[in-house]
Amino acid sequence: MTSGPARRASGKRAAKGEPATVLYDVPGPRARRRNLLWTVLFLAALGAVVWWVIDGLAAKNQLEAVKWEPFLTDPRVWETYLLPALKNTVVAAALAMVLALPLGALLGIGRLSDHRTVRATAGTVVEFFRAIPVLILMLFANAAYAEFTDISPETRPLYAVVTGLVLYNASVLAEVVRAGILALPAGQTDAAKAIGMRKGQTMTYVLLPQSVTAMLPALVSQLVVIVKDTALGGAMLGFSELLASVRPMSANYGANTIACFTVVAVLFVLLNLALTTVANRLERRLRRGKRSTGAVVTAEAVDDLATPGEPPKP
Repeated sequence: MTSGPARRASGKRAAKGEPATVLYDVPGPRARRRNLLWTVLFLAALGAVVWWVIDGLAAKNQLEAVKWEPFLTDPRVWETYLLPALKNTVVAAALAMVLALPLGALLGIGRLSDHRTVRATAGTVVEFFRAIPVLILMLFANAAYAEFTDISPETRPLYAVVTGLVLYNASVLAEVVRAGILALPAGQTDAAKAIGMRKGQTMTYVLLPQSVTAMLPALVSQLVVIVKDTALGGAMLGFSELLASVRPMSANYGANTIACFTVVAVLFVLLNLALTTVANRLERRLRRGKRSTGAVVTAEAVDDLATPGEPPKP
């Protein structure tokens, strides 16, 4: 229930043609002054923290132009360190995405199976790998590849990183798929059964296509996690990804650690921004397609339908 002043304020806005709100009380003069005060205090505290960080970096000579010039004037920084590391990051993330998405979809559908054995097996796999940190999965995979395969030590970190990312993220994506399908109205399944569709046909042609749009934001968030988690392989397995390139760059260009970390962070941001942009465009296209391709049955079409035992109307 809204208070008297809130109702009167809503009535005044309605009289003026403005949209009224009943979800919260409209702040009065004192509340607006208090909110303004807290905003000013927060901005002042944030400015003080930023100034403290910049002052500390300047005191340690980390903001000198000489530490940032190699990224603008020396192409060897990019050719030797950043671009190869960026390529490895993209390759590992792309392989993990390509493998984790269909595996996650299968596990998510398996958790919805009518067969208890399939449902229990998929649930066990999902809960097991989702509970283990992805770094431990990478370390176990690296040890397993070293012990039981002939994969060369140079490429083994890539295999271990991709394996850990696939096992963990497929389990998380399975829950996303399951939640997206369960979020659909029960009438979709009932309608598919009414026209004689089997369970597999209902899942393939009715439930999954409709749930993709609803699942897309969560899927994109998990894909961004995959890109960022490739850095764990560089930290623990010697995988030559973006974060691992900071140490050799800093050692060869005058201990410009802050500059190296900043450039690597910007590359990660740009990479994830590109991924998010593509996903957003895909989501908009899917939504437009759903709005524009649906068949519409008009009253005239209903009248023209032939009843059983009667010839169609001319």
